[in-house]
Parts: sequence; structure tokens; C-alpha cells
Amino acid sequence: MQRRIPVRQDRADQTRQNILRAAIREFSAHGLAGARTDAIAESARVNKALLYYYFKSKNRLYEAAFEEIATEVAEQTLASLDRRHSAGERLLRAALNHFDRILTKIEFQSLLQQEMVRLRRGEIGNAPILVKKIFKPLLARFEETIREGIRSGELCDLDWLQVVYSMLGANVFYFLSAPMMQFALPFHPLDKAAIETRRRAAVQLLGTALFADRAHGAKLAKRVLAEMPPPRFRKDQVWRKGL
Repeated sequence: MQRRIPVRQDRADQTRQNILRAAIREFSAHGLAGARTDAIAESARVNKALLYYYFKSKNRLYEAAFEEIATEVAEQTLASLDRRHSAGERLLRAALNHFDRILTKIEFQSLLQQEMVRLRRGEIGNAPILVKKIFKPLLARFEETIREGIRSGELCDLDWLQVVYSMLGANVFYFLSAPMMQFALPFHPLDKAAIETRRRAAVQLLGTALFADRAHGAKLAKRVLAEMPPPRFRKDQVWRKGL
């Protein structure tokens, strides 16, 4: 009997995971109010009653799904700040990781936008999860990394928070402004070639702007781009609604 317990637990864990992945898809597409638990159960290939067995309510399921994908994004971003690399190289890798996340993590982008809208309406929503899982740990790691780079002389002596806004804000604005910029530019900003060009240019700019030794920064930017090739995506998979 003891040997069967892990098997049952594995099945229960897999069932719970299937429900969460189905919930992430449904909530990201339709929001909390518009999502249908019937659709989640069908997509997860489970009886609808199991949704309530594991998560008690639709709101609890939404919170669990949001925390699941927020944790995944936070872990991937923190991994890009690997201390095996110099502080400057970590920042370049994190900036590129952020660009690629906006490009490919469409479900998270949709859920993030929904939470931003709820905050503007005065609803707390899942903001505490975002702060706990993503914003606080990442800001702390960015501050630590930038200050380390300044102390070592690798980075220019700049305000650390402005560096963060410059690194990530340019990526956000690029995707946020794409629907309007397509009418001002002779190409669509979300075409594959345009995305790859902007991705490369963003890292090259940081390699020049943040480093005390520009030649060193440019060399690191070239290496990071070579070691982190563009993710595969189709045009219909690209995030087109902004952040």
C-alpha cells in the first residue's frame, strides 16, 4: 500500500497542474469575469467538480493560476541575473530576457494587463502576488547588481532605479506603442525582422550607455546576443495589446 501513495500523489499533482494550465489559458483570454469554469474543466479533461475540490472557488482558482505563472516568470528572470557573470553582463541578459518575455509570454502579459486595469479602478486584486513574487525580489536584485557594477567600475555611476526604468521601460514602450507606430513607420513593428532588429538594438544601446568602458560593453552585448538567440514565434503569437 505504501508504494501506491506516491503514485496517487503524482496523479493528484498532475491533475492540479493540468487545471492550473487550463485556467491560465482561460483567464488570460477572457478575464476573471468572462472565464468559464466549464471551459477550464473541459480543457484540463477533468470533471468540473475537481476544480472546486482543489481550489474551492473560481476566485481561488484565478489566484492560484496567477501565482503559478507569476512564479514561473520571476524564476526565469532571476535566472538571467546569474552571478557567474559580471554585473554588467547580468543586466544585459536581464534586459534581453524581459524583451523575450513580453514577446512570448502572452498569457502572463494578458493577466498582468488585467491586474493593472483592476488597480486603476481601485481594486487590489492580485497586486500583492505581483509585488511579492516579481516586483520586490527583482527590484532588490537589480539594485544589488547595479550597485555592484558601479563599485567595480564596470558601470557608470548612475541612479540605479533610473537604470531599471531605462532597461525595461524601452521594451514596454516598444510593444505598447506598436499598434500606433505601424502607421508611422514603413514596416510593422511586430514583424519578425523588425522585432529581431529592435531586440538587437536594445541590447547594443545598453552596452554603450551603461558601461564605463564602451568597448567592453559592446563586446558583452555581442556575446549576450550570440548566446541568447531570438525565441521562435509566429506573427499571430506576438503580444499585440501592450502591457
